[in-house]
Amino acid sequence: MRSKNLVLSSYGTTIFEIMSRLAQQHSAINLGQGFPDGNGPPDVVAVASEYLENGSNQYPSMMGLPSLRQAVADINKRFYDLDINWETEVMITSGGTEALASSLFGLIEPDDEVIVPTLTFIAPVNTIAYNGAEPVFMDADEYYNINAEKTIEFIKGETVFKDGFTVNKTTNKRITAIVPVHVWGNAAWMDELVPLCQQRNIMIVEDASESLGSVYKEGNFKGKHTGTIGKLGCLSFNGNKIITTGGGGMILTDDEKLSDKARYLTTQAKDDPVRYIHHEIGYNFRLTNIQAALGVAQLEQLPDFLERKQEIHRQYADAIKNIAGLTLAEGPDYARNNNWLNLAQIDSEIFGEDRESLMKRLEENGIQSRPVWALNHLQQPYRECQRSIH
Repeated sequence: MRSKNLVLSSYGTTIFEIMSRLAQQHSAINLGQGFPDGNGPPDVVAVASEYLENGSNQYPSMMGLPSLRQAVADINKRFYDLDINWETEVMITSGGTEALASSLFGLIEPDDEVIVPTLTFIAPVNTIAYNGAEPVFMDADEYYNINAEKTIEFIKGETVFKDGFTVNKTTNKRITAIVPVHVWGNAAWMDELVPLCQQRNIMIVEDASESLGSVYKEGNFKGKHTGTIGKLGCLSFNGNKIITTGGGGMILTDDEKLSDKARYLTTQAKDDPVRYIHHEIGYNFRLTNIQAALGVAQLEQLPDFLERKQEIHRQYADAIKNIAGLTLAEGPDYARNNNWLNLAQIDSEIFGEDRESLMKRLEENGIQSRPVWALNHLQQPYRECQRSIH
């Protein structure tokens, strides 16, 4: 994969700012994620308080965690015409990383291998290691997502199907899962990958942490939201995401067995909660009711947040379109992408300035920017892992 000079820029309100304003006894807090002028939808904390104290008009019998799960199902139905059973198909976790780790718990075994893109935040790679498995790194496509074509070539050419499992010819280990990451809100192309993985018994766990609100417009999954295509899908409500609970995540699945397993393991694996009997090692990956209530209030504003993100993207594009050597990366035409972050692509020879110089100048002018993540196959813990990078 050819490296490009990129700069990421984003706006957001952190949970620390929320608590600070609460401490100053503000009556309502504005959490307009992605609103640089601070003019986002008002009274989010007031709405969250309603859920905590009284439930809501829409979910009168629900508060906190159940309300957030039902709100996700309702949002998907209203805006994407997706039917989700919030009682069995939605699980809340304390973070997106925890959602990914929990999703893999029921799918892979120690010494298995999991296919993952090298260009992603390191969290999905680490969750593979948490489970005692090893990543196999894949290259990126033109939208910086996992390269589906090269991944298919790898599966067909570098593995065999043996005793019901896909086996890596090089390591003789089972490849039991793949984690496509919809980076920066760009929906990964899945049309040819999904049927092959189904044939090869490779479970798909989507990392949709960055792509809440991204929906396919073309292909086999037209009308479907990222995170609803694989065996399981994971969302993140971290402070820098489209909506936030300060920190939190969610698992989506239509497999009741996997749903039950994830819920069991993320709530301390209680086989008898009264007598404290545990037959497996469990984890405390639960979200608090206060965070969940904030998430419900944020979800109600999701369409407005997505519209504003689109507007910000257009503003950036218009502002730099005539600057030689500087372009704004566009998402794929086959999806309506949430424009979570905006990526500036720099041709240093034409622009006359490299990435580090530009980032310093932006910082001096009060504009946050970051370089793209270091490639994970070059990270110290994973340098010995197999990769298919060209």
